[in-house]
Amino acid sequence: MEALLAALLVFALRLLDVPLSTVRMLYMVRGERGVAALLAFFESLIWLFAITRVFAHISSPAQYVGWAAGFATGTALGMAVENWLAPGQVLLRVITRKDAAGLVAALRQAGYGVTEIRGEGREGPVSLIFVVSQRRQLKKLLRTIEEHNPAAFVTVEHTQRARGGYLQELHWWPGVRK
Repeated sequence: MEALLAALLVFALRLLDVPLSTVRMLYMVRGERGVAALLAFFESLIWLFAITRVFAHISSPAQYVGWAAGFATGTALGMAVENWLAPGQVLLRVITRKDAAGLVAALRQAGYGVTEIRGEGREGPVSLIFVVSQRRQLKKLLRTIEEHNPAAFVTVEHTQRARGGYLQELHWWPGVRK
């Protein structure tokens, strides 16, 4: 019974340290050393506690199952947390053959900074629209584009940094206003 409870503890600890690892990697890629280091501290502390539980019951297969199941479930949980946090910005490039005035007006009305360039595509004149936005606004932004121009060609690129120009106010936590 003690080994089974220890396996459940290992599972729960992995549910904590694996999502921390996912989020830590995100902040590392974005160059936010302080946040990444703080998350690394807690991630490693939890991992160390979990591995000592496994070694304390090394002959119990339940420990291995708890470790593996916690890692797998923690990975899925980490992806969900990362998606919920949605830190950073994205760059959208929208190419349309249709008159872009309505789409550009709708995007600006929604508070986005929009740059429009006229160009030449394979089949004639096109408008190339650039929008940098908070990543957590991506679904809303894509819906707006779909409503005004469902045939538009859209690419999304995650940006490491954005400065200057016009960006909507960024908030440190989803749903929290200053």
